[in-house]
Amino acid sequence: MDTRAPPDSPPLDAELRKRLDAALAQVNSVLLGKQHQVRLAFACLLAGGHLLVEDVPGVGKTTLAHALAATLGLAFQRIQFTSDLLPSDIIGVSVYERETGGFRFHPGPVFTQLLLADEINRATPKTQSALLEAMAEGQVTVDGESRTLAQPFIVVATQNPQDLAGTYPLPDSQLDRFLLRLSLDYPNADAERALLTGEDRPQLIGRLSPCLDVGEIDQLRAKTATGLASPALLDYLQALLANSRRHPEIRVGLSPRAGLALLACARAWALLAGRAYVIPEDLQAVFVAVAAHRLVPARGMDREAMARRLLAETAVE
Repeated sequence: MDTRAPPDSPPLDAELRKRLDAALAQVNSVLLGKQHQVRLAFACLLAGGHLLVEDVPGVGKTTLAHALAATLGLAFQRIQFTSDLLPSDIIGVSVYERETGGFRFHPGPVFTQLLLADEINRATPKTQSALLEAMAEGQVTVDGESRTLAQPFIVVATQNPQDLAGTYPLPDSQLDRFLLRLSLDYPNADAERALLTGEDRPQLIGRLSPCLDVGEIDQLRAKTATGLASPALLDYLQALLANSRRHPEIRVGLSPRAGLALLACARAWALLAGRAYVIPEDLQAVFVAVAAHRLVPARGMDREAMARRLLAETAVE
């Protein structure tokens, strides 16, 4: 079965393609040796989702969020999640004003465009859940009134998978709100040498200039959503979903929403590659990052290892 679409014209005009490539190059110039992870982050943003970055301290999680905000020209806020953080510290609070005799809403840091939720698993479940409505619906409800957030609205959350003392692991329902999860890992020797001999990252980020604006991000997202997925490609995607649900070593397989997430990210990966159609390699490139945190393996198997195994066991027909 042929899962490839015939060649067609590029999905983007030359100027927008040039600006997108410049944005990728700029983030890669800050986060050295992480081209694949940076491309995954861009795929997440183009697909309209939120990003979870899980890794040990000091490998560039916060740097990635700052570089993305500066490169995309987005308003940026950072919340350091701690055990005493309250939902109102995220959403905002209504304060009584004696002069007017009424309450005035003071918006919290969630009213931004790119929100860095640093060490999200250190806050209580009640505080973590304060982000759910914002992530799912682009709005928050305070005192019975719904308030729309700025668009685009992107959450980049971080957590350390090693130091779990005093943490509150994200439940599967909240993990599912993140379109994509990735790890940065340690840099290779060449990238680490460049870091050691190069400029301080905060100073470098301070000099970054926007390569894209909000209007162009909207255009890119619209183009992403129209990426062609052939019936045969959808057969392959459905085979991956079905195999995850009947695999003897997976307790909870991939949901229909996971399937939509995989398709959206594969379309974004195709657009980044300069194609208006999706091929199996696009789906394979994003599969582990999109699917692993949504799988619940049996007998404590690592989620990423299970996702890779599932991908290897599902043939492209």
